[in-house]
Formats: sequence, structure tokens, C-alpha cells
Amino acid sequence: MSAAELRAAIDSNPVWYHTLELASGVVTPGWFDLRPIVHKLPWPDVEGKRCLDVGTYDGYLAFEMERRGAAEVVALDIPNHEDWDWPPDVRAQGAEHLALLAGPEKGVGFRVAHDALESKVEKVDMSAYELSPETVGTFDVVVCGSLMLHLRDPLRALEAIHSVCTGEFMSCEEIDLTLTVSHPRRPLARLDGSGSMLQWWVPNVAGHRRMVFSAGFEILKAVRPYSEPFGAGHPARSGLRTLPRRVARTLATGNMGVPHAAVLSRPRV
Repeated sequence: MSAAELRAAIDSNPVWYHTLELASGVVTPGWFDLRPIVHKLPWPDVEGKRCLDVGTYDGYLAFEMERRGAAEVVALDIPNHEDWDWPPDVRAQGAEHLALLAGPEKGVGFRVAHDALESKVEKVDMSAYELSPETVGTFDVVVCGSLMLHLRDPLRALEAIHSVCTGEFMSCEEIDLTLTVSHPRRPLARLDGSGSMLQWWVPNVAGHRRMVFSAGFEILKAVRPYSEPFGAGHPARSGLRTLPRRVARTLATGNMGVPHAAVLSRPRV
């Protein structure tokens, strides 16, 4: 595609989750931009390995593993916006409202990026809950980013991930900074379960690590909390709350955005 054709393809997708550079100077208007922090994540060696990205959305982590030399990458995500674990108060408003919140068609961004990057990543339409060796086989490396807070039953999903992971699992998830600071060692999570942000459980750092451990993994490495920066398309980017909150978040995580924690683990049972 020419640059003009690529920009037209990008514009055809009304909601981009990931900021992706698909050609020189051609960047998607994602809600989040992982490029400044991707080097901070506790990456395993993926070269020559079979890898899985759970909850891929526009595919940033999947394409990153491909770029790092993975032999095979499978990108997993639900096929339709109706398949999210929407809270009852949102689901009751109907499919048309869900499309307004998340975009009219799931997977458009991934397809545009896949074609532009001439990627060989394989897309599989499936819920994380459905993962099993029988459905997708097993993987040397599994990664999952910013998904568990959107699931009604994150432990069920993590156990499904455990069932297909034979090597290493990198989990990167949103955390609650207030709970992290006030209870640094006690595993806790904030429950929402209502509204269009589709947030169920947001743990503190100790809670995130306990979730991974409870699903059968041994934690090998953890990085200090960091923030996923807002991309050009994020509605909160231009007026991010109050100055004290900006300062506190920057001091705690090093930059602005949504606080996250990341661990590298391996199956222990």
C-alpha cells in the first residue's frame, strides 16, 4: 500500500487500541502507546519459539514477538464486541450501544496492521477462557497485557493460560496505585463491575503477583510499576485529571498513563 492508501485504511477503523507505526511516519491513533515502555517489560527470549499473545486487540505484543524473532506467533482475541464480559448494566443497553463504545467491528485494526506489516502472525478468534492444549496446542512463551481487569473471572483465564504454557509467561496488568502504596505486601483488588470502562478487578502489585501464583506459576522476575502512556486517540489524554494526581503517578511509575505491573513466570505445577 502507498502511504495514502495506508492512512485511508487506518482511518477506516474508528477505534485503535494500540499505537503502531505501520510505515515510516504513518502511525495509528491508539488509545495507548507501548513504544516508550516496551523495553521495560520482563521479556523472555522468544527467538525461534512458538508464542501466544492472549487478548491481542490490534496486535502490538504479537507483532513485537515476531519482530524479536519468534518462529511462530498466534494472536488470540474474541471475535465480537458482544463477547466481552460486559457488566449487566452495560449489556442491557444492547449490541448497538456496545458497538458505539468499542467500535462497529472487532479485529479491523489487527487486519490493517497485519497487512501493512506483511506479518505472518496467525489470528485465532477465541476467548481466553477457551484456551486448552486441545484447542490451540501448547506454547513456549505466552504473553498477556491489560486483559485481566476486563474479565469477570481472571483466575479462570489465568488457569487456561497455564494449561497451554510449557515455558514462560509474561503478565502485564493494570494495578491500583492507592492499594499498592497503602498495602504493599497484602494481596488486594478493587472491584468495580459496572459501567462502560468494563473494569472488574484491579489488583495492587501484591494482588497481581498472587493471581499469577494462584494460577500455578512461579514468578521469576518482576519489574517496578510503570505506566502505559496514553496514545493520541485516548479521550483522557488532553486533560488528565488534577496536578497532584499527575505528580503522584509520575513519582510512582516514572511517567504518565495507566499504572501497570509486569512479571515473568513459569509453570510450577
